[in-house]
Amino acid sequence: MSAHQALTQLVPLAAKELDENKVTPGVLGFIVFAVMAAGVWLLMKSMNRHMGKVDFEEAPEASEAPASPESPEASGASQPAAVPGAEPAPGKGAR
Repeated sequence: MSAHQALTQLVPLAAKELDENKVTPGVLGFIVFAVMAAGVWLLMKSMNRHMGKVDFEEAPEASEAPASPESPEASGASQPAAVPGAEPAPGKGAR
């Protein structure tokens, strides 16, 4: 019971010393904030490094390349070449 008596005597002392208008996060709050700030800084540094490796130039598409004389677009053929083993589309079969 002596521990209980000691607690009952210390609680009023803690309540008197605590000023509700001057409550601060203390050292632990500062440490947590500093660790989070360092983590964000390291993430930003890593992101900048990775973004520097990205190539933003797009490769030209095939439709933008000049048509060669052997290509179907140059010869005026509008139908794609038949694929061996493929069946014709419905309604367009050979008669």
